[in-house]
This record gives sequence, C-alpha cells and structure tokens, in this order.
Amino acid sequence: MADEGDVLTDLNLDNDATGNGADTQPVAGVISQYVKDLSVENPNAPACFQWQGAPAIDLQFNIGAERVNDEVHEVELKIKVTAKTDEGDLYLIELAYCGLIGLRNLPEDHAHAFLYAEAPRILFPFARRVIADATRDLGFQPLMVDPVDFNGLYMQQLQRRAEEEAAAGGMQPPVGQA
Repeated sequence: MADEGDVLTDLNLDNDATGNGADTQPVAGVISQYVKDLSVENPNAPACFQWQGAPAIDLQFNIGAERVNDEVHEVELKIKVTAKTDEGDLYLIELAYCGLIGLRNLPEDHAHAFLYAEAPRILFPFARRVIADATRDLGFQPLMVDPVDFNGLYMQQLQRRAEEEAAAGGMQPPVGQA
C-alpha cells in the first residue's frame, strides 16, 4: 500500500509485482474535481423571455494545467457560453471546472498528453452538467453541450506547433511517409 500522506494509492495487492518494493509503475488518475469559478448572467431578464428570435450560441473552451507539487497537477477546463438574439443578450456563463490529477513515473510526453487530452475528457461530462443546470436555472432549456474530442484537439495542436516551429526554422514540415 502507499505510504501514509501519499495522494496516490497503489491498488496492486500482489506484493511480488514490485519486487524490491520500488515504486516504478506509471500511475495517472483523478484525485478530486470541483467548480473553481462559475459566473452566470441573465442581463435582460425578464424581457428576454418574450423574445422570439432563435439564439446564436457561442461556445469556447480553454484547457490549462498547473503543477501543485511533484505528483499533482491542477487541470482547469474553462468553458464560456454566450447566447444572443437580434433583440439582445440572453445569457453568459463562464465556468472553470478543475480536477486534481495525480501523476507518477510517467514520461514527460505521456504526462503532457494525459493533462491536456485525457484529463479534460474525464472532467468534461461533469462540466457539461454544470452548464446544463446553469442554463436551466436561468429559465432556458438546458444547454446540452455536444461531446468534445479532446484527444483529436490535442493532436491538432501538436501538429500546428510542429508546423510553426518548422516554418520558424525555415524547414518544411514532413509530409507523407519516408
């Protein structure tokens, strides 16, 4: 079992699996999750409930990670939703939904991928529920945000960075297979 005060728990009950007791197995997981910040605005109530125009929804995501200590990071999934009609603004919701993520014995590239792709994927359904509840509590239909492919977005971001670095260095990014 893990040492007392350790944030990650070794669930491997086979004592022979670790040989000399060295902790070398890679581990990643969610320790806890929480709403860090939530702002909900309904600036034109009650007049907005009489408006007939279909709302235009603008949805934006941002993912950040910050080291808490050697084995724990805080991953922050920020979601901003605005709904507007021709008559005016219906609502604005800004949510910072966070998770404490424990990482141990992971290579740096795997840890980065977990923090920026897998952890947001795990946190998203809970943040989605907060957004749905907030829109419902504002007096509107619950906004059910479509699932997001965080791994695909992460891979696109890595590709874009590689292309930018190649362009800055005067080199062309590799195309096809060699």
